[in-house]
Amino acid sequence: MIHPSAIVHESAKIGKEVKIGPWTQIGENVEIGDKCEISSHVVVKGPTIVGHSNKIYQFATVGDDTPDLKYKGEKTKLVIGSNNIIREGVTIHRGTIQDKGITSIGDNNLFMAYAHIGHDCIIGDNIIMTNNAAISGHVTVGDWAILSGFAAVHQYVSLGAHCFIGPTAFVYHDVPAFVTVAGNPAEPRTINREGLKRRGFTADEISLINKAYKILYRRGLQLSDSIKEISLLGESDILNTFLASIEASTRGIIR
Repeated sequence: MIHPSAIVHESAKIGKEVKIGPWTQIGENVEIGDKCEISSHVVVKGPTIVGHSNKIYQFATVGDDTPDLKYKGEKTKLVIGSNNIIREGVTIHRGTIQDKGITSIGDNNLFMAYAHIGHDCIIGDNIIMTNNAAISGHVTVGDWAILSGFAAVHQYVSLGAHCFIGPTAFVYHDVPAFVTVAGNPAEPRTINREGLKRRGFTADEISLINKAYKILYRRGLQLSDSIKEISLLGESDILNTFLASIEASTRGIIR
């Protein structure tokens, strides 16, 4: 299952039923989980842990040092969950000691060709990053977020669950859950209605989050007053997720 031309470091731990293609390099302190498939010409450097059933396509570079000039070769880490698809030319960097020393990626994500994930990013589950989408260091991406082609996200930004980032958008500020943004600089446009439908949200839930969106973005209220008004819509998980993504913002939300 390991091609004879592949270079696998003696310290690497390779799980069961793993396929490693020709001219691929698996470096020191790398762990590859069961049933992973790694194509030709892939570089995986450690310390990196890769869960089970991931597929990594040719020319991807996973777990390399960050180009951050503060990085001085410290033993930081990359942890990748399970069932992820990492397409051609994707780059994913390990963390830095200036943060928690770890870049973390969840499960069931799709990173399309030439997407980039910077150091110290925290990536949730079921996320899609389309071709050439790039996130800088220290970015957090919530579950089910979608980043369109050539979207770029500034460092320390947080993207809320189920948000949608439009093509070529440049995101400087935090994006609340469920919100669609587009443009350069990115601006809020609407809720991610189609994405919510596809994921089984009810018409009532979508209507409720649309009401909350309009309070936040159409009423001209101060942020604190918007939060109070949204809270008066009632108690629900979807509103709690929306409000939590706003209240947790450290850079300020996009408005």
